[in-house]
Amino acid sequence: MDTKPKNEHLLALKVMRLTRPTMATPVIVTCDSTDLPGNTLNNELKNDCTALQGMESLAVGQFMVLPQSFGNIYLGEIFSCYLCVHNGSNQLVKHINVKADLQTSTQTIQLSNKNVNIEELAPDNTIDEVIHHEVKEIGTHILVCEVSYVSTVVGSAPQSFRKFFKFQVVKPLDVKTKFFNTECDEVYVEAQIQNLTAGPICLEKVSLESSHLFTVSSLNTNENGDSVYGKVNILDPNCCRQYLYYLKPQPSLMKDPKLIHNATNIGKLDIIWRSNMGERGRLQTSQLTRLASDHGDLKVTTKEIPMTVLLENVIDFKCHIVNTSERNMDLLLSLESNSSLAWCGISDITIGSLKSGAFIDVPLRLIPLESGLITVSGLKLMDTFLKRVYDYEHLAQIFVSQVD
Repeated sequence: MDTKPKNEHLLALKVMRLTRPTMATPVIVTCDSTDLPGNTLNNELKNDCTALQGMESLAVGQFMVLPQSFGNIYLGEIFSCYLCVHNGSNQLVKHINVKADLQTSTQTIQLSNKNVNIEELAPDNTIDEVIHHEVKEIGTHILVCEVSYVSTVVGSAPQSFRKFFKFQVVKPLDVKTKFFNTECDEVYVEAQIQNLTAGPICLEKVSLESSHLFTVSSLNTNENGDSVYGKVNILDPNCCRQYLYYLKPQPSLMKDPKLIHNATNIGKLDIIWRSNMGERGRLQTSQLTRLASDHGDLKVTTKEIPMTVLLENVIDFKCHIVNTSERNMDLLLSLESNSSLAWCGISDITIGSLKSGAFIDVPLRLIPLESGLITVSGLKLMDTFLKRVYDYEHLAQIFVSQVD
């Protein structure tokens, strides 16, 4: 609202949001003249701005509709508006100052570049400006436009007035993430993106910018390097897309299990899209964090184990043991055979003292006794100082095929 009635001011301020038109499809609702509504529905069609004169009952396609209100703005879009100050009086006006600020719930942003005095404005002349701003907050925004000036009438005091324009900034996309931690400290990130806008959008770019702790690889392309969703990735309203990324710890982290355990910052998702009229938007998520894997006192994995073997053939691999506790441990490794596999060698292996954060690779050998998918199990570690036993029944899975 204005601080004073418009007729008390020599200048008039007009503000118009600059946006592209929208697409409208005519809705045809008609009936026979002998039906109960009579010609009521047909008459309404004739008055519809999207109807084709003389062929009102035919849907001929879509129409461009100019914006009818200030409307909502989506987060990440460019807010553009046109400011016009017009001198509609017959007097010369001096020392005009035009100021435009954008107020959010957390800050006030200066938008206008003409926040300086303009010496004079002759009758029937205008001062105009186009301002652009990328909105980066969700919620209520208020555009505050203020004009101050001095009349040339002797004894006139400086005058000013304001206008307020309120609009909402809403989320264009809903982003959900899931994290999958492997035994080798690798991370798989699944990102689900849902279109919350009123129309279809084109996802131009969806990438994961990893932190300095990881290197990232996208799993969303085929063998030719093209996107699995095609060259033009159209996402209809309320529809979703899933993206998958693979992150591997930096070599410097692999040397220290504690550093890997504390590496919870993954990175940020960077998304660029365009509306059906070509308007560009960008959204960047906050820092993505994962829950670190809890391995307990010991972390045990396998190295160099084949995925497919022949029945009753010897398999050589290494058992990777990491002391993730805060104390030194004196370890004894025990092996127990079962109906699906037989361990080769000594059943009790003395590993000895293993410091906190240290690791050791123990060579092992087994023979599969059954075909099909079997689980490598029967491995136990005992801390001889505390007499605590750690059982590992799901070290790995291998597929055993019949002997040719």
